[in-house]
Amino acid sequence: MEYSPTDKVVIKIDPAQVKGMPHRRFNGLVGTVTKVGRRAVTVDVRVGDKVKTLIARKEHVVRMEGS
Repeated sequence: MEYSPTDKVVIKIDPAQVKGMPHRRFNGLVGTVTKVGRRAVTVDVRVGDKVKTLIARKEHVVRMEGS
């Protein structure tokens, strides 16, 4: 699936793919794609008052419906 910056994505960890897996605390959170690479995307996720930056492979993120 192709992603572009400003896309809203849900972090949905695929346990079959171990490489590029974000920490389990981010599973189910919604973030915004900031950078797209060949195999991975950079996602900004709001956790409380902070914004965390995650690097995750494309297998672990799913585009939100309607965006």
